[in-house]
Amino acid sequence: MTGRPKKLPFEWNLLVLVTTALLLFGLVMVYSASSGSAALGNGNPLGFLERQVTYAVIGVALLVVVSRLDLDRIRAFAPTLVVTALVLCLGVLAVGPRINGARRWINVGPLVFQPSELAKLALVVWTAAYLSRHRAPGTLKELARPIGFLVLLFAVLVLVEPDLGTALTLLLVVGAILLVSGTRLQLLATAYGIVIALAAIAAWWSPYRRDRLLTFLDPWKDPTGAGLQNVQALISLGSGGIFGRGLGSGIEAYGGYLPEAHTDMMFAVVGEELGLVGVTLVIMAFSAFAYAGIRLAIGTRDPFAKRLAAGITALVCGQAAINMAAAVGLAPLTGIPLPFVSYGGSSLVVMLVAVGVLLNIARDGGRPAAAVPDRGRRNGRARRAGTRRRGSPAAPGRAGDVRRVAGSRRGAARS
Repeated sequence: MTGRPKKLPFEWNLLVLVTTALLLFGLVMVYSASSGSAALGNGNPLGFLERQVTYAVIGVALLVVVSRLDLDRIRAFAPTLVVTALVLCLGVLAVGPRINGARRWINVGPLVFQPSELAKLALVVWTAAYLSRHRAPGTLKELARPIGFLVLLFAVLVLVEPDLGTALTLLLVVGAILLVSGTRLQLLATAYGIVIALAAIAAWWSPYRRDRLLTFLDPWKDPTGAGLQNVQALISLGSGGIFGRGLGSGIEAYGGYLPEAHTDMMFAVVGEELGLVGVTLVIMAFSAFAYAGIRLAIGTRDPFAKRLAAGITALVCGQAAINMAAAVGLAPLTGIPLPFVSYGGSSLVVMLVAVGVLLNIARDGGRPAAAVPDRGRRNGRARRAGTRRRGSPAAPGRAGDVRRVAGSRRGAARS
């Protein structure tokens, strides 16, 4: 008699549907946003698309592998992952080429890798693993060691590159995991208030970041210089109307008026070519992703899986919110890509691996068997409670079990 195939939960199906839709949509938008400018520059119109497809294949393969791993193996790998990310973030400052004034990438043969993308996922996995075995910090001192110290170390390394967007993302995902772990809101508010104050001081003393901040406050003050990207993004969004100009018909991206159209400003390209309808569908897709991730974090009973689901959901949807806010002028430009949609191999691969972890949690339900005391063991250790299949006979008991039950009943009768 063959058993019925295991029915996958709603969260698993929703995550697969949304991720697949965003991934395919992103490939179309990468071609639409990059082919025109590449052709005008006598380049390969399919160049960006071909590289993005390569990264997508790598990412999907890793997604499948990670989705089938045991969560305990992922938890055990957390320290190694963090150390690897730290070494790579240090290495990129030493050997990474300077592109647009920043050292963020390492060339690996024909491919390019951005260590700060790995740092995001590594910090999520490590923080979830640590807080699943330790109680939530109750004071600033407990928060600072070791979580605060590690976050500060990563933040300093990525700010030196410089990469403000990644630093903000690290703070966001760690805050989400701390909140799920039961950290008091008052403590989080105090800690993040201190961080924001220090960040404001550091930004003001850095000419590069000060210019970014002032440009965000008034981009029209220098619309052809420092505020060019902000202004052109708003023009792209406004010119799309309800239904947009059509795929491949965007003037801003095709004509090269919008800098970094296929990466940072992909949301603005969507607004111009697909209009309000396209923008709304993208927002709905990330809202559905957040809904599935939050349901997983709430429904799972495994402490590590719960914190991991919350952190990954904050990682994906937090980056999407930062990117979209920057495109519409509600936040400074930070260089954060739109997950699954913007061009960027490192971001795409890491995001797909993160989805693989969520699918892993959704497939198993994150519900380990409960550990119950086993009086039959002389070492006093617990055993995992087994579940009996429906219709299967109960395991035969031992004679000692019957005597213990009978003895307990006689004792109860005497009392």
